[in-house]
Amino acid sequence: MPAIDIDKDVVAHTMTVTATFDAPVEQVWSLFDDPRKLERWWGPPTYPASVTEHSLTPGGTVRYSMTGPEGDQHFGLWDVVSVDPPTSLEFRDSFADEAGNVDAQLPTTVNRLTLQERPQGGTLLTIRTSFESAQDMDQLVAMGVEEGLRAAMGQMDDVLAA
Repeated sequence: MPAIDIDKDVVAHTMTVTATFDAPVEQVWSLFDDPRKLERWWGPPTYPASVTEHSLTPGGTVRYSMTGPEGDQHFGLWDVVSVDPPTSLEFRDSFADEAGNVDAQLPTTVNRLTLQERPQGGTLLTIRTSFESAQDMDQLVAMGVEEGLRAAMGQMDDVLAA
């Protein structure tokens, strides 16, 4: 399991996740760039993801669903803002309905991902999530986003090893 650190800044409305991997940057990038790899870790183990659309280009969309243990489905989408493979990706992550329409009742976040080669080898992954307000951040934290993200990212090493 990667070493995962999560830092919440309530004043700045951000949550920054860092994780280290023994794999090179290009291999870690493939966890986002390859939809089959993405769906193997994006959802927590009890909410596996299915990626139905995957366009990692500026203006592109990634659509996914997560299926819960009781068969309940939850939909989401990324609106891709910018991409610089294999080192950075920025996207807006929204809850959605089955048709891919954004659920305006739930917060949308802006996520900035960077991958850097570590001096001692391997990769440092940083994901900075920005929330519109402290209230939005509190709502998603209360919904379990921190635990879910930690559990989801805990699966990344197994995908890299496959």
